[in-house]
This record gives sequence, structure tokens and C-alpha cells, in this order.
Amino acid sequence: MGDAIDADVLVIGAGPAGASTAILLKRAGWRVILVEKSSYPRQKVCGECLSAASLALLDRLGVGAAVRDRAGPELHKVGWMRGASTLIADLPPCTDGPYRYGRALGRDQLDAILVNRASELGVMLIQPAKVRSVMAKAGRFECDIQLSAPGDSPGRAQESIVRRVPIIVDAHGSWEKGPEHGIRLTSRRRPKGSDLFGFKASFANATLPQGLLPVLSFRGGYGGLVMAEDRRLTLAGCIRRDTLAGWRGHLPGTSAGDAFELYLRASCRGVREILEVARRPAPWLSIGPLQPRIRLERPDGVFSVGNAAGEMHPLVGEGMSMALQSAFLLAGCLIEQPARAIDAARALEIHRAYRAAWRNAFALRLRLAAIYAHIAMRPVLSLPVTKLLWGCPALLTAAAQLAGKARNAVSPSLLFEGIL
Repeated sequence: MGDAIDADVLVIGAGPAGASTAILLKRAGWRVILVEKSSYPRQKVCGECLSAASLALLDRLGVGAAVRDRAGPELHKVGWMRGASTLIADLPPCTDGPYRYGRALGRDQLDAILVNRASELGVMLIQPAKVRSVMAKAGRFECDIQLSAPGDSPGRAQESIVRRVPIIVDAHGSWEKGPEHGIRLTSRRRPKGSDLFGFKASFANATLPQGLLPVLSFRGGYGGLVMAEDRRLTLAGCIRRDTLAGWRGHLPGTSAGDAFELYLRASCRGVREILEVARRPAPWLSIGPLQPRIRLERPDGVFSVGNAAGEMHPLVGEGMSMALQSAFLLAGCLIEQPARAIDAARALEIHRAYRAAWRNAFALRLRLAAIYAHIAMRPVLSLPVTKLLWGCPALLTAAAQLAGKARNAVSPSLLFEGIL
């Protein structure tokens, strides 16, 4: 490979997983290219919760103080809202690290903080730009990167560059379209009525009690509320395609986001009360369809991290935490040897080690999140569960504990000073 390569690794996507991976590899002495298609700052569909364990990882990345200075209040309570019912229980405190409770911060701020940190360390940032294709060639990958400028129209000719690297980290959203040629980083499938679409909006003047993290249960979907920075309420949730289509049939001309909000207000008294005097300053954001599952089946020198590695039902609010933790897991596996020493055989060994570590850290959480989501979406299950929780609210605390709210999936051995 020698002088033919432009860097040791190219990271696709500068969200929490991609930017964190870039930071960690750069600090280990790697030459890193980070490609992001969006201009920052920008909001994104996300629950915005950062677990206590994630706050400790952000310290290791060198951005912990900046995040804590801007984030919302500590989250001490968890809620369950269904129909006319609202149950509240304690969130389990984290005993693994310096922080006991998580907080929330908007993706516009968190992503910008992480990308700025990567740039400060010397990561080559290409933004806004999109990796159009990834071609395996002579022991390396040739990445065709399409550059764009803010406000570029779809039909406008755009400049492209090629970067040659031996290793690629795929960290872009699992619902996004991958490169047009070569190795595809995502796949498409036929629409189904059970497809889940995610929505998110922010509200001012909402009346959610400080420190409360409610989970919303309603027919055909689920959601959550959290108070982030500057008393800004984030409402995020998922709804089945057929449920949303049926509801919109009664609301001609209503946008999908507005229909989702009206459905939530009609389905959950707690949401109506919290949003009674609230104001939504911007339109709803949406993504989908979501495909919660593990995606680590490809040992070809492309390493997946964040949602590209595996996506859980967002009901448990662990998406950003899993993104950060998976970045540490992957970086820990990669930097055990110099970047130039990773040939095809060694890449396969690393992939196997990373896949095993990833599954050990997250597979159970994915299964539990799926169980919780199906309970929340189906009245035949959520009704008896609600009655059970009324009799024993501590079960809600136990469910949050099992979902990973009070532990760190990253081994302390990966957090030594000087590298990670």
C-alpha cells in the first residue's frame, strides 16, 4: 500500500459514533478522514438522552465539560404514560463511573461539539460531502466522495474526489441510502404495514417535571419525553406505517408529523397535559423506516459502528449511549496494532473480536428493547402491564436497569490514559 493511501482509515458519518471513533483513532496516532453529508449545526431524529456511563465516555473524548455545561437537568425518575395513566418510579443510579444519572442534549449541539474536537486533534474533516461508492481495489478501498455546498440544488453538478484507505468505518444512519456503486452500506426492502417511522419535535413552555423521563405507550407505537438544554422539551416516538396511515385518513391534508402529534395527544392524557401551553417553534422531523437488528455480518475490511452496526428500538433511549460505547469497543480492537499492520487476514480477526465484544455488550439490550417496544405498541400486552406497574412501580425501575441505564458496556481496560 505504501504511499498509495491517503489515510489509515475513512469514517463515514460524523454523528456520535463516527466522530467518537475518529477522535479515538486519531489520538492513537492514526491518520483519519471523517466524511459527513450534512452541514452543522443540524437537528436529527433522536431521543437525545445521554446515560451516566456516556457522560464518563465524553470525558475521555475531551468534551465532557462542554456537554455538561449545556445539557439539561439530571434524570432521576422514569415514567410510564398510557391512556389516562401516568406512573412514576426511580431511575436506577449508575454505580460504574463518576456520574449517577444521565442528562439530555440536542443533537445539533452534541454532534458539533464532537466534530469540533475531532478537527482540533487533526482529523481531516470533509463536510458537507457524501461517499457515493466504495470499491475494493488492490488491498485498499477507493472511496468516491461527492462534495457539496450548503444550499446545493439536486440537479447541480458537484465536484468529486477519491480517497484511498485500507480501512473504512461505516457510521452513517441505518435508514439512509448507501453508495450507488461498489459495496453498498445499507439495503432497501419493500414497504410493510409494520414498518416503524420515527418522529421528533421540540417544544417551548412545556410542563414536564424536572428530572422525569416518561415512556409513552399507545396503540401502534411508542415514544418518550425529555427536558434537554434551556428547558427545551424533546418529544420523540415511533409509529407503525399502517397506524399512521389509518389516522391520517381522518385528517385530510395533515402532514405526517402533525398527524403523529395529534395522535399522541388523543392517545395519552399525560402528553396533552404537558403540551397544553407548549409551543412548537419548528416542524416535525421524521426518518424511516427503522430496522432494529444487528448488522455485523460483513467481515470485509468495513467496520460498522453505531446504528450501522446494530439498531435497537429507541423506546429505551439508549441509542446515543450505544453509539458512544460501540465507538470505544471498535477503537479498542483496532488500535491493538499499528494501522499499517492490518492486512486482510488481520482485519478479519479484528472483525471477529469486535463482533464478539459488540454482541456481548449489546445483544441482550436489543432483545429487551424489542420486548419492551412490542409491549408498548400492543394494547393486549400494555393494558395488563400497566395494571401490574400500578401495583408495583419498582418494576419500572427494574426494567430501566435491565435496559442498561445504570451500567457501562465498555470495559475499564479500554479507558486507560494516553490512548482511549
